[in-house]
Amino acid sequence: MEISFEFWYLLPISILIATIAMSSGIGGAVFFSPLFMLALKLDPKIAIGSALIAELFGFSSGLVAYYRAKLIDYTLAKSLLLFSIPAAIIGSIYADYIPAVILKTIFAAGLLFIGYQLFAAWREEEREKREAEFSKEFEIMHENELIDSEGRVFKYTVCNKSMGRFFAAIGGVFLGMISVGLAELQEYQLVARCKVPTPVAVATSVFVVVISVLVASIGHMISFANEGNEMMNQVLNVVIFTVPGVVIGGQIGPKLQKNIPADIMKISISIAFVLVGAFMLYTLI
Repeated sequence: MEISFEFWYLLPISILIATIAMSSGIGGAVFFSPLFMLALKLDPKIAIGSALIAELFGFSSGLVAYYRAKLIDYTLAKSLLLFSIPAAIIGSIYADYIPAVILKTIFAAGLLFIGYQLFAAWREEEREKREAEFSKEFEIMHENELIDSEGRVFKYTVCNKSMGRFFAAIGGVFLGMISVGLAELQEYQLVARCKVPTPVAVATSVFVVVISVLVASIGHMISFANEGNEMMNQVLNVVIFTVPGVVIGGQIGPKLQKNIPADIMKISISIAFVLVGAFMLYTLI
């Protein structure tokens, strides 16, 4: 295999993407996949597989930080992993049988949907912030309590657990097929619908995504190996710069998460999703 420095600029870009991903709970692959497909002109299957590998290392790096902060709800994570792992396996298997144009269309439509849902969730949160009585009652009637490494107490209730597992399954399938969906749907369910505190929701989502991405990326790596050295060479020349970048960004993101206003982050991410999704659909016309 030949190593090329053609994509050296992916190192600083990867640091930025991983920092944004780990501070917001959004999967880094949602930025890497369109970057690889549109800017680097890679085949969608190579782009999606490479994005999963980058996300695996980035989220693993961030997971260490969230583990030290004691923000992961392991009971909740286990209940979601039971559905996301088998779904991710199914998605990664069937991704090989879907034409590239279909994968691009699904990816773009998924971005538009998630972007809209995040914006709608933010509007709903703003409405509920004005309902002081409801907020006070919600805090009193909590079912879960978590104390992080700094002594902060988080009280919350995980609502509609069946819907959360459904989202985990759907997100797992999309994760295996197009590298995105699981982290975004989990954030929508936990933060927007159930009002789980953002630090806990992000940390728990990161844990679920790391395990699910590990399973999905193995399937893609096997597929790459079966395709021969040329495809493996393309993947290697991409991940050799993205992996160090996401590892660095994975440590920066959790620290920024404490300081960045959640409203600004959600609005910015939702707008970015809609713009990228719309642009990708435009390129298919």
